[in-house]
Amino acid sequence: MNLTNAAVLARGFCVNLTGKPCAAVLVATQEVKEKVIPQTAMLIDAAPDENDECIAGKFQAAYSGWKAKNAVSLKAGEVLAPGCIAVCANGAAQALVWIDDELDAARRRRDDANAAPVTKSSAACGAELDTAQRSDVVKNRIDLVTDGAQGIGEEIVRNLTAAGALVFIADLNLAGAEKLAAEINAVEKRTAAVPIKVNVSDEASVEAMFNTIAETAGGLDLCVSNAGVLKAGSMLEQPVSEFRFVTDINYTGFYIISKYAARLLAAQHLSAPDWMTDIIEINSKSGLEGSNKNAAYSGGKFGGLGLVASFAMELVEYNIKVNAICPGNFLNGPLWSDPEKGLFVQYLKAGKVKNAKTVADVRSYYEGKVPMKRGCTGKDVMRALYYIVEQEYETGQAVPVTGGQVMLH
Repeated sequence: MNLTNAAVLARGFCVNLTGKPCAAVLVATQEVKEKVIPQTAMLIDAAPDENDECIAGKFQAAYSGWKAKNAVSLKAGEVLAPGCIAVCANGAAQALVWIDDELDAARRRRDDANAAPVTKSSAACGAELDTAQRSDVVKNRIDLVTDGAQGIGEEIVRNLTAAGALVFIADLNLAGAEKLAAEINAVEKRTAAVPIKVNVSDEASVEAMFNTIAETAGGLDLCVSNAGVLKAGSMLEQPVSEFRFVTDINYTGFYIISKYAARLLAAQHLSAPDWMTDIIEINSKSGLEGSNKNAAYSGGKFGGLGLVASFAMELVEYNIKVNAICPGNFLNGPLWSDPEKGLFVQYLKAGKVKNAKTVADVRSYYEGKVPMKRGCTGKDVMRALYYIVEQEYETGQAVPVTGGQVMLH
């Protein structure tokens, strides 16, 4: 019995029960001496060699007995949710999973040994759109943003946490992620952001990251694969080492992130079959059209959209939606505007813009290509992201956010 997955199944069951996201904190018995199973905890008994699917099947039966034991008067639309689920083997506790709406509340339950059941209103269902829920599209969801410590990743993290989500800021730059998380948590006055180090091109690093997410919060609802690099240059001259570096991050890295995100989300689906989750690639307009003297980047982004469509077909059975956002150029961000390494400087040196003499000439050229005469912003991307998460009937799509520069056909 994998205790990490047991926590994921416990969270998934509660998500499915209420139709709302929550957080789950795992405490294995070896971590606490003389562990006592709380009287009001819901018990799941699983043999050591039992697989996740079999364990998931036991939750509903265990819930029926637990609910009868903790009988309370419920109004229409209300459900009784456990505050603690004890995962046992042959009657002996292997782990306790403490559950509440968000991470800090779940941690308080753990610290106070508070296993009291909670009456909750279940999410509205039916043919009519619940407009009250639209403003809370990511509230209390557990999200991951790769390359989240700076640039567009930072903007996504800031917007998600401001909207009430718990966000894991995954970055190779751990110090940057820690600094951003501390700043956000101080503003939000809660644990809204958790820093975590990852190298998206290293499979072991990615696997360890997803295990940490499951053990910290009990699961995941949204994975934003944002990590990307760019090295411009003519295909006649660019070293193969540079091409491989860009491809390893932008294409292979997205595959690795999606692989382990999907494994976690598929395990969660066993106990949350009605809950929809998302993998979103932050792609580029360069994934929709070629990019002169930028083949490594554009080629990887084209490939990423192929992965998105293929993953979407395979993962739909687990209620995992896979989509991409294809932003236009973030002209005000460091990727473009850094005075030493920015794309304006790179493109000027590479001669990508004919007759350009200065960085200002390059910028003017790219602004002129956009019908709306400006670059893309984080706000533009977030509107697309919220649409994708809220939309339950769309998968395998590439959503352009280009100011009309690349249009649908």
